[in-house]
Amino acid sequence: MSLSEAEISKAANDLLNAEKTLKQIGLLTLRHPDLDMDGAYAIQKELARAKLAEGRKTIGWKIGLTSKAMQDALKIDTPDSGVLFDDMLFETGATVPKGRFIQPRIEAEIAFVMKASLGGANVTREDVLAATDYVCPSLEILDTRIQRVDPATGEARKIFDTIADNAANAGLVLGTERHAPATTDLRWIGAIVSRNEEVEETGLGAGVLNDPVEAVVWLARRMADYGQTIEAGQIILSGSFIRPVECPPGSKVHADFGPFGSVSCSFA
Repeated sequence: MSLSEAEISKAANDLLNAEKTLKQIGLLTLRHPDLDMDGAYAIQKELARAKLAEGRKTIGWKIGLTSKAMQDALKIDTPDSGVLFDDMLFETGATVPKGRFIQPRIEAEIAFVMKASLGGANVTREDVLAATDYVCPSLEILDTRIQRVDPATGEARKIFDTIADNAANAGLVLGTERHAPATTDLRWIGAIVSRNEEVEETGLGAGVLNDPVEAVVWLARRMADYGQTIEAGQIILSGSFIRPVECPPGSKVHADFGPFGSVSCSFA
């Protein structure tokens, strides 16, 4: 990792201020051309530390970039992850206040709620199933505190920008239905996602590393590299199986997961 502690701290503070002021910052990969995966996660960790210092609490983790389409688009071969905080959680049917986010988008995902801790470099699929209390339908709200494209150079965000920016996470909405993961084939759980009653996206759980359970295996193993573990009671967003849907003011989003349940939210 080539960034100094001062550079990491400044990047994290700039991202925190962007979230508060709703004014995006420039690409960190232009500011630091040698920014790598470890540096990006170091910025994310410092950003999380600053949020915790302000009184927020960690409630779980998100997994992103799990589909082949998204990985190919960003020319990477690995997912990424971010931290979920208590002020990000919305109940299904909730209205997101105007001005809460900069450029919100949503994705449909299967959420895991844990009943036991999970960690280590050798976590297996069976370990994930044993540690999961239930799975449920969910929406992830994405936002970007970093410009998607640099106006001067035309350079687009890179994976390291996204990771530093808490994997672009901004919020989550959980459905009320609960299912046992061991007796539910999550590969075949799908959703029809509508905005203002028009279908925007459809997808299947198999789009997430062929099985959302495998995404949680990946997360637990990656966290082990950084000395972290998934804790009991935490929520894991296992990754989207649709493309992000833009949500300008006035958007009403509904994700119909069929027998698995449904989840919705609106943007004032």
